[in-house]
Amino acid sequence: MIKAIIFDWGDTVMRDYPELNSPMYTWKHVEYIPFVEETLKVLCKKYLLVIATNAGQSDTTAMIKALQRVGAVQYFQFFFSSKDLGFEKPDVRFFTSIVHKIQIKPEECIMIGNLYEKDITGAKDAGMKTILFDEKTDNILYPKADIVIHTIKKLEKALESLSVNPSEHI
Repeated sequence: MIKAIIFDWGDTVMRDYPELNSPMYTWKHVEYIPFVEETLKVLCKKYLLVIATNAGQSDTTAMIKALQRVGAVQYFQFFFSSKDLGFEKPDVRFFTSIVHKIQIKPEECIMIGNLYEKDITGAKDAGMKTILFDEKTDNILYPKADIVIHTIKKLEKALESLSVNPSEHI
């Protein structure tokens, strides 16, 4: 049974502009990825929501400040950054330290992220289910992604079908 969803932050929950070489909370403009806010409102009633990042410019406090700017803090119960965990994605220890801290087994978690190598491979190796958010819709095969979605609008459907129909593109 899935109890928690772990979200990557940049380009999964909020739009990342890497050319802005400073913490996101200091940017003039910040924004959600399309359909994220509506989806979080629904999912936070059913699952424990966690957000975890490798963001080079931000620690956990800076990530929370950026999430506050779009009103997203209320949807998440736990916040983690590689700077504070001491491990970076895709290191399995990044993911196992999170599940240890939230006291949930890896198989009770789903990781959703936009970067296959960083967000999906380590989470899968840690024992989690995985959803790759691929806005490009390139239809490349991603063997460690249980499901690939091309819009966050499809996340709820992906969560419902994950245990029924793994390894599909939605």
